[in-house]
Amino acid sequence: MRCFFQGVRQIDPKLAPPSTFLGVLGMPGLTAYAGLLEIGKPQPGETVVVAAASGPVGSMVGQIAQIKGARAVGIAGGPKKCAFVKNDLKFADCLDHRAPDFAERLAAACPKGIDVYFENVGGAVFDAVLPLLNPFARVPVCGLIAHYNDTQAVAPKWASSMMRSVLTKRLTIRGFIVSDFAARHADFLRDMSGWVREGKVKHREFVTEGLDSAPAAFMGLLKGANFGKQLVRVGPDRA
Repeated sequence: MRCFFQGVRQIDPKLAPPSTFLGVLGMPGLTAYAGLLEIGKPQPGETVVVAAASGPVGSMVGQIAQIKGARAVGIAGGPKKCAFVKNDLKFADCLDHRAPDFAERLAAACPKGIDVYFENVGGAVFDAVLPLLNPFARVPVCGLIAHYNDTQAVAPKWASSMMRSVLTKRLTIRGFIVSDFAARHADFLRDMSGWVREGKVKHREFVTEGLDSAPAAFMGLLKGANFGKQLVRVGPDRA
């Protein structure tokens, strides 16, 4: 199967800085745009929850949800990231998944339940989200970072109730790979570049210097050390 991002794709530095084509105007941005709009389908007044909300995908999901008239609630790791999501990105709220009372705080932040949950983490976060999903809720699944280092299969807490919830609440849970929506790339680039120019979408980059730093940057990414889109600058920008 040919990957959408295989080969070389020309970018326009007049549209935006080249680094943005690795983030907000690149694969992470398209992941958020297509996954939310094609699968999540947020409606005005609905509640959209997204984990890793300060990251390159999650931050876009919440901002696009707000553009579409929905209420965005984020989940992030630590007070600094939560403050950025709430104060700078204007989410209605952002919860620290490391807090001992995280599940209770999430329920309080979503008094009308959750209509769309954009899943990219899994683990204990999904444990807290599942009971709050409303009837006909939609769950786009693009990642499960909490499980990437699992060395053995362990049945999660929600395993026994999962299918019952899917049935009784008529949930839609759909996994996707960004290349599934390659046909939406032109629409995405038009809309997202416009939102960035208009100030409706903000983005953040976390840059480490030198190719030698790439392994440590990748390991830090898996541990949540980055704050925004993780990039490695391998040389001077000649654009």
